[in-house]
Amino acid sequence: MLLVNCKNYEAASGRGLARMLSAARAAAKRHGTVVAIAPPHHMLAAAAGRGVPVFAQHVDTEGPGGTTGRVVPELLAGIGVAGSIINHSERRVGMRHAAEAISRLEKLGMTSVACAGGPAEAGRMAALGPDYVAVEPPSLIGTGRSVSVHRPGVITAAARAVSGGRSRLLCGAGITSGADAQKASELGASGVLVASGVVKAPDWGRAISDLARFC
Repeated sequence: MLLVNCKNYEAASGRGLARMLSAARAAAKRHGTVVAIAPPHHMLAAAAGRGVPVFAQHVDTEGPGGTTGRVVPELLAGIGVAGSIINHSERRVGMRHAAEAISRLEKLGMTSVACAGGPAEAGRMAALGPDYVAVEPPSLIGTGRSVSVHRPGVITAAARAVSGGRSRLLCGAGITSGADAQKASELGASGVLVASGVVKAPDWGRAISDLARFC
């Protein structure tokens, strides 16, 4: 899977999101892989049901009802959101929250992507049973220096840490090209989680297609 986290970049909001979804659909069809988009939260309803798996960037553990301001998994499922990122380095939640979120998403038939800063945390997250564990060394996020080239040992160690369970490994941090994704695959990853490597690229269609070839 290629998962593009749009964070809160303005370029991927509003009409820009339609271009992002179009690029994702084209790349998925061309390369026969899953290309998912995590748009800014206020765009989730607009993005869902457009032929691309749409992920939330975070979910809370409170349920429907009087939970003002919370991101409720059951309500996301109701509008067709496919899953959620959990514990991203910019939205850390801790193990107890992660465990509850993963369980709730599983019960709803939604996909969970639990983030970890390194192999040890990847192993702890994998023990919670998410669909994917995404390892992202925080020091490389947004730098353009890919983890697969500059910290390959992180991926191989994380692959060992998650092996034997149900979770598949994604990797992120500095991933910008198909060559980066190919190297990650060779090291044991089942796909990549990217953000600025796509959102800040001059041609989203080309950037997504280049990465999707190796996911």
